[in-house]
Amino acid sequence: MTIGKIALKQLLSPVIEALGFQLWGIEIENNKKVSLLRVYIDLIDTFISVDDCEVVSKHVASILDVERVFSGKYTLEVSSPGIDRQLYDLAQYELFIGHEIALKLRFAHENRKNFKGCLHGVEGDEVVVQIESSEYLFPFENIDRANVIAKF
Repeated sequence: MTIGKIALKQLLSPVIEALGFQLWGIEIENNKKVSLLRVYIDLIDTFISVDDCEVVSKHVASILDVERVFSGKYTLEVSSPGIDRQLYDLAQYELFIGHEIALKLRFAHENRKNFKGCLHGVEGDEVVVQIESSEYLFPFENIDRANVIAKF
C-alpha cells in the first residue's frame, strides 16, 4: 500500500459523504498476494442495505484504482458496522455513552487486557468505563479494539 489509513480516510470520506453516508471505519489486512480493505459505512437512524454497500463499493473501487492506492491486487469489502460495531475514534465513543462496551487493550492493565463495562464518557484522550463498582480511565492509544455490546 502506498498511503496510510489516515490518508485513505481523507481520500474516501468526501466521496462517501457525498453519497449520503458516513465513513465509520477502515480496516486493512495486508498479505503477500492480496490486500484486503474493509470499509464500514453508516447512516443515521436507518439501516445500511446491500444496495447501499454496492453503490459505495463502486465509487470507492474507482477512487482506489485511479489513485493507485494498492500496488498489487486487493479485495474491497463495504459493510455496515453492525449492531456490535467497533469504535474507531473518540468521537464514536461519545456517541455510545451509557452503552455496554468490550475493550481489548494493547498493554495489560491490572494484569489483564480484556474488559467489559458501561461507557461513561471521554475525558481528553481517555475513555471512562464503569466496571462493576470501579471506574477506569483507559488511554485511547492503549485500546486495541472496542466494540459496543448489543442488547436485545
